[in-house]
Amino acid sequence: MSLVALWVIVALVAGILEVIVPAFGFVFVTLAALAAAVMALLGIGLTLQVVAFAALTLLLLLVLRPIFVRRLGPGVPERTEVLKGKLAEVTEPIDPVRGTGRVIVEGHDWAARAPVPLAPGARVRVVGADGIVLLVSPV
Repeated sequence: MSLVALWVIVALVAGILEVIVPAFGFVFVTLAALAAAVMALLGIGLTLQVVAFAALTLLLLLVLRPIFVRRLGPGVPERTEVLKGKLAEVTEPIDPVRGTGRVIVEGHDWAARAPVPLAPGARVRVVGADGIVLLVSPV
């Protein structure tokens, strides 16, 4: 297998990983691998290809990634983020030891946890979330 093909394979794998893993970093590995493939096509030695690949990957990550992340913004807010600060009603007892309980927030049923036991009917405020489990505190 030629070095050009090897670098193209590295670029393809990194490109696929960029789509699968939302880290916004593999795209720079892809670009660096394509640059190394061009170097291999021009007959430049393997050592220089590897050094250029590593240096370009690092440079792109350190320089371009922060610019793109800043311009693209924080991303899509989580579904639970908009619920912070909202009032809710406990529908199933919240047991802090077992980590069980449910609340109704704006007409929707959610799993919930609290630092203290809460009985059905208690009014609570959403203070955060752990994944899709709301963290609540008594009002």
